[in-house]
Amino acid sequence: MGVNLSGVIQCREVDLSFLSGKKVTIDAYNTIYQFLSIIRQPDGFPLCDSKNRVTSHLSGLLYRTANLIEYGIEPSFVFDGIPHELKYTTLERRRSRRDDAEKEWERAIREGDIKKAFSKAQQTSRMTNEIRDSSMELLELMGMPLVKAPSDGEAQAAYMCAKEDVWASASQDYDSILFGAPRLVRNMTITGRRKMPGRDEYRTVRTEIIESEEALQQIGLTREQLVDACIMMGTDFNPGISGIGPKRGIKLIRDHGSLEAALRHIGEEISEYEEIREIFLNGEYTEGYDLAPGNMDREGIIEMLSGYDFTEGRVTSALDKIDCARAANRAKRQQRSLDTWF
Repeated sequence: MGVNLSGVIQCREVDLSFLSGKKVTIDAYNTIYQFLSIIRQPDGFPLCDSKNRVTSHLSGLLYRTANLIEYGIEPSFVFDGIPHELKYTTLERRRSRRDDAEKEWERAIREGDIKKAFSKAQQTSRMTNEIRDSSMELLELMGMPLVKAPSDGEAQAAYMCAKEDVWASASQDYDSILFGAPRLVRNMTITGRRKMPGRDEYRTVRTEIIESEEALQQIGLTREQLVDACIMMGTDFNPGISGIGPKRGIKLIRDHGSLEAALRHIGEEISEYEEIREIFLNGEYTEGYDLAPGNMDREGIIEMLSGYDFTEGRVTSALDKIDCARAANRAKRQQRSLDTWF
C-alpha cells in the first residue's frame, strides 16, 4: 500500500485527454491488484473461466489499456522484481489480512449478506504466479513495452521518469515521490464511480497529477526530508512510530530538520532507518529496458483469451479500438511534424 500522504499533498484533477501524446509508465502490480479488487461479481467472486482461473486482471488489462491508447496515451508497464528483505514483514502482514478477509467473505456468503461479501472480497486479492505470468503474456501480445525491475517497480518507474524517458509514473501509491519520480499520475486506470474497498461508500474517482517539486514546496520539505518523515510514519519497510501520522511526521521534520534530530526530540528509535532511507533515495533500477511499442499479435491475443473463455467478438472490438487509435495517433504525429516543418 505504501505511505499515505493523501491528507497533506494536493493534486490536480485532469481529464485523461490531458495525457494524450505522453508516455506514462504504469506500476503493473499496483494496477493488477486494482483490477482484481474492482472487477468482481456482485457477491465478490472474481471473474473466472470454466477452469476456475481468475480472469478479472485480463479483462482490466485488455479493455482499460485499449481505452488509454484511444486517449493517445503511450503506456508501458513495470513489474516488481525481488522484494527487499525489509519488506517481508509487510508482505506477511498483508497475507494475514487477506486470509482474515477471506474468512469473513466466506462467512458473509453463507449468511447471504451480499453487500458485506463484496466488501470483504475486495480485500482478498492475491498476486499468484499464474496471474502475473498471464498478465505479462497478454501485454506482450498487445505490444506493450514491459520492464522487469530488479526490486520495487516504483523505484524503477521513478528512475525512468527522472531520466525523462517517460513523462510520468502511474501508481496509486505515493511512494513514487519518495523514490524520486518528478511526476506521479494517480487513478489513471480506475476513473469513474467506484466502491471504496472495505467501506459501504462510493465516490467518483478522477485522474490526478502530482508534481513532486510543487508538492515538496507546498509542505516545506526536501525529498530527503519527506523520506525521513515517512520513515517515522511507517513505510513498506518499517512499521513506524505509534501516534505519528503524516501531519505530525512532517511537522517534526520541518521543526528539527532530520530524522535523527526528530527522534532525539521525541525520545524514540527506529532500527535500520539508514538502510530504509537508502532504499528510497538510491533504489535499485535497471538500464535494460526498451519503451518502443511492439506490434500487436491479434491472432495470439484472440487465441489466448479464447482459452480463458473470453468472447471473440468483444476481444476483437477492443483490438479494433487499439488499431484505430494507433492509426489516428500516427496521423496526428505526422500532422504535427508537417506543421513544424512549414
